[in-house]
Amino acid sequence: MRLPATAHTSRPWRIHEIAGDFHVEDVWALPTPGGPDDLHHLVRQITDGGGDKNTISSPAYRALFALRWKLGKLLGWDKSDAGIGTRVETLLDRLPADLREGPRGTDPRSVPFTSLYQLHDEWAAEMANRTVHAVMHIGWVEDGTGGYRGQMGVLVKPNGLFGALYMAAIKPFRYVGVYPALFRAMGRAWQANAQERNAAARPGAEEGAARTT
Repeated sequence: MRLPATAHTSRPWRIHEIAGDFHVEDVWALPTPGGPDDLHHLVRQITDGGGDKNTISSPAYRALFALRWKLGKLLGWDKSDAGIGTRVETLLDRLPADLREGPRGTDPRSVPFTSLYQLHDEWAAEMANRTVHAVMHIGWVEDGTGGYRGQMGVLVKPNGLFGALYMAAIKPFRYVGVYPALFRAMGRAWQANAQERNAAARPGAEEGAARTT
């Protein structure tokens, strides 16, 4: 479910100290119900990438990303001189001392993001190319029913007029073809992973596993 920007900006996230000059492009409630300490499970799921449980089956999603990477290669949008540390400075340089010295988190395998920091209730990663400098922010919030869930904020700084036009052009495709497929796959993977965790936590699970090995 898409949320208003205030669902991100009203919370005391540390990312506000680091990316205050970025625009809040999107905020989404994620289909990842859990307990108060489960953010690290969601971060692991996102950063692991791949695998049957994380597979996005939508042909439209795959076609859109295939087209995007083909255009990027043709037009040089994703060359090394357009990314972090070349076209733009990394946000790692903006981290306050406590975040710089704390856990940075794992870089995602399947998307070109670099992890910035990981806390108990938030994780952030950045990427940049010829069109935009972007931050993916994953928070862990109360869901209003006594439980918790993930919340994703997408923060962007377009690269001039070209970047702004690019972001405007792809917005309909993100809402129709990308986000729905992504979140369906995320929800399926979360449920499958939760079932595995619950099974492993049941009394006697370790003894049973030992007897079968």
